[in-house]
Amino acid sequence: MINSFLQYIEFEKRYSKHTVVSYKNDLEQFSIFLTSYDRHLALQQASHSHIRAWIISLVEDGIAPGSINRKMATLRSYYKFLVRTKVIKADPTLQLKALKTPKRLPQFAQEKEMEYLFDRVEFTNDFEGIRDQLMLGLLYSTGMRRAELIGLTVDAVNCKKNTIKVLGKRNKERLIPLTLEVAKLVKKYLPLRESIAMRGANNFLLLTNKGQPLYEAFVYRKVKHYLGVTTSLDKKSPHVLRHTFATHLLNNGADLNAVKELLGHASLAATQVYTHNSLDKLKKVFEKAHPKA
Repeated sequence: MINSFLQYIEFEKRYSKHTVVSYKNDLEQFSIFLTSYDRHLALQQASHSHIRAWIISLVEDGIAPGSINRKMATLRSYYKFLVRTKVIKADPTLQLKALKTPKRLPQFAQEKEMEYLFDRVEFTNDFEGIRDQLMLGLLYSTGMRRAELIGLTVDAVNCKKNTIKVLGKRNKERLIPLTLEVAKLVKKYLPLRESIAMRGANNFLLLTNKGQPLYEAFVYRKVKHYLGVTTSLDKKSPHVLRHTFATHLLNNGADLNAVKELLGHASLAATQVYTHNSLDKLKKVFEKAHPKA
């Protein structure tokens, strides 16, 4: 039943490949745990007490509450699917409660640090240098996810209107405006791309030095390297640039709903986490400007 469920969330629910892999790993991990009770005990036979025992074991193993909550979400989806397909009659996850997690504000780079990255850091004027500039510029100026960046095609860019079409989670498309600087980089990059593109690269916009499509570890290493030059943040990942994009927009007066659409969030709740950073800045402005502060 695991395979049927995974096909359901991938093709009908249109979950990302990363989510499908995570769900698969969670279910396999829980399945292994069940064998400690009975080696013949199947997932569809698990009870609420089995699930609760697994959660307790995860806590005792020092697994973070956020990670445990994600595993619980996997089980909720799986058993809801089993009920819907009439494999089981009752959902054993109905009484599960999420663990309390500490609120962590997303890390982001300062505006001066990003200015230094694009204005002061020297990039080579060849394919690699222009590609790296464009990759960083797209991540910071559009807030797109790493997987969305990798999946960009040449056709996604509209050089006349300075927009880019991004394919997000669950295959939802969104149109994002490009800054003039990034639009210029695109025009400079495309001829260089044509000279290096290899067969099999298809129509992907960003390529490696060997003319092949980008991959996750490649993007992560590049971003970590360049952010390491300009910032001392603990995390230096593509997602930090996404956080930076959202925070800088809100700090400069952008509408929260507009930022939600640009980020491709399904709900406003996911975007509101960035308002905490904006409030900190507003408090400082208030303290300096208000005579009674």
